[in-house]
Amino acid sequence: MRDLSECAVLVVDDTETNIDVLVAMLENDYEVAVAMDGESVLECVGKDWPDLILLDIMMPGIDGYEVCRRLKANPLTRDVPIIMVTAMGEVEDETKGLELGAVDYISKPISSPILKARVKNHLELALARESLREQNEQLRESYEQLRELERLRDSLVHMVIHDMRSPLMGILGTLSMVLPDIQDQIGKEDHDDLAMALTAATSLNEMVSSLLDVSRMEAGEMPVDKAEIDLRDTVVTALASLGALVNQRGIVFEPPADPVPGWCDAELIRRVIANLVANAIKFTPAAGVITVEIGSEDGSSVVRVVDTGPGIPLEYQTRIFEKFGQVGERGQNKKYSTGLGLAFCSMAVEAHGGKIGVDSVLGEGSTFWFTLPAPSDG
Repeated sequence: MRDLSECAVLVVDDTETNIDVLVAMLENDYEVAVAMDGESVLECVGKDWPDLILLDIMMPGIDGYEVCRRLKANPLTRDVPIIMVTAMGEVEDETKGLELGAVDYISKPISSPILKARVKNHLELALARESLREQNEQLRESYEQLRELERLRDSLVHMVIHDMRSPLMGILGTLSMVLPDIQDQIGKEDHDDLAMALTAATSLNEMVSSLLDVSRMEAGEMPVDKAEIDLRDTVVTALASLGALVNQRGIVFEPPADPVPGWCDAELIRRVIANLVANAIKFTPAAGVITVEIGSEDGSSVVRVVDTGPGIPLEYQTRIFEKFGQVGERGQNKKYSTGLGLAFCSMAVEAHGGKIGVDSVLGEGSTFWFTLPAPSDG
């Protein structure tokens, strides 16, 4: 931030005596320049401007009011503080100058202490605004740099994850083919180990798909093929896709007797439900229960995944849907999100015109829910 002694003040008056008085009061503290008419001031637009202008009102040609109006209308000069100087004492004259954008008024004859105090105050304010603008610009540049770094990071992650997908699919395919063929040739313990490996590979594949799809959604490149579906079938398919994971906790799903229609991309919504259930499994104790509920409310289709886990603090209930928004209790090793799966769920639901959220009570559990437009609204 500049020092006051580096500030420049422009004195504008058509009378040399008045100029001499004002210059004598200020020249020991600031750089002082002078102009004797409004035309000279306005001709300087676009060049270096002072930090403050002392502007006489009554001048031949373009008076101080008009000079003030034009300076404030020009983006190059509108932030320069102007103190009007006049011999007039009428309130309406002062009001007019202030309405045009002047920051203060000084009446003649001028008191040196008052002039110096007001000039100093307004220069300090101007320097503070200048410093704030510089800080804002630095913040803007830092923000742009961070955005570029994030873009580069996302590009690198996308490339690495994309390259991971082929070997991962090879692992999945091999385990899926081999396991049924050898289940009679190996012991139960070996079979369970291979089944666990297949489940882990399936979960990893879901995470890879979520990350790639989050990037596609952010770029507006993710197709959403909507059609009318029965959410009962989608939930059954989602639970089946989790494989052995569903055996790790008590999963309860009692399909309603009547169809629950939804207007959506069935595959995307299957993955949303699978992600929510997998997240519930991860944070629900071994003896806990996870319940999947579906229905129609207020013209929308609703899906809920209710768990009996530890619950989520209120301050985290929004952040867990953010990309890489994993949060937890410091010092207690408690986490409340995978950092990616819920971000995918949020984007996928919003891409359908639906809403997603969580209701949670610490020590009692959480209910993750989302809504979808009914077919008639699609």
